[in-house]
Amino acid sequence: MLDWLPEAIRPEITSDILTQALFETIYMVAWSLLFSALLGVVLGVILVVTRPGHIMENRFIYNLINPVINVLRSIPFIILLVAIIPITRFFVGTAYGTTAAIVPLVFYAGPYIARLIENSLLEIEPGIIEAADSMGASKWQIIFKFLVPEAMGSLILSMTTATIGLLGATAMAGAIGAGGIGEVAISYGYNRFDDGTMFITVLLLIIMVQGLQTIGNIASKKVRRR
Repeated sequence: MLDWLPEAIRPEITSDILTQALFETIYMVAWSLLFSALLGVVLGVILVVTRPGHIMENRFIYNLINPVINVLRSIPFIILLVAIIPITRFFVGTAYGTTAAIVPLVFYAGPYIARLIENSLLEIEPGIIEAADSMGASKWQIIFKFLVPEAMGSLILSMTTATIGLLGATAMAGAIGAGGIGEVAISYGYNRFDDGTMFITVLLLIIMVQGLQTIGNIASKKVRRR
């Protein structure tokens, strides 16, 4: 599969190794995105509606969640990988491997998504909330029938950004044996000074990022036109 590359940049790895790494990366991104999105969306909505002056103002909840998210976002991912090894072992029984990497990825991306969701929802004009309230909508109706639908275009772009961030984080997770494209780049490209492997792994990551961003942009535009 890699014979089409010029001899100077042809990697030493086989196409089977590269294919396996690609599937491992997709596996980590997909599952970590699912769990971190569920966590991030819930936290993001709570941050918005419980902030001072909003529809469900609750200073205790807001002042509890807000600093926790700030703390988690302050920790670089490579340090977070090591710091929560006991938690990772508790959930999956091991601290190393592709499945184990999902736990720190969720801890990393969940708070990040929460902030993105918060920013998207805060872009909504206060007049929309006031209009919904004047029509007799309940607080839950305001959230799910006015706030979220109105911010959907921005929310899609936010989730696209989060997915790309997760893709980059999986590459870093390869440093501790999580598998995926990152581990191939480190084990073969860096440690064995294989420029061809480094080139092909970087190229794959670029293609994936460009593809994700394009899909996100198209989906956001379609939602905004409705």
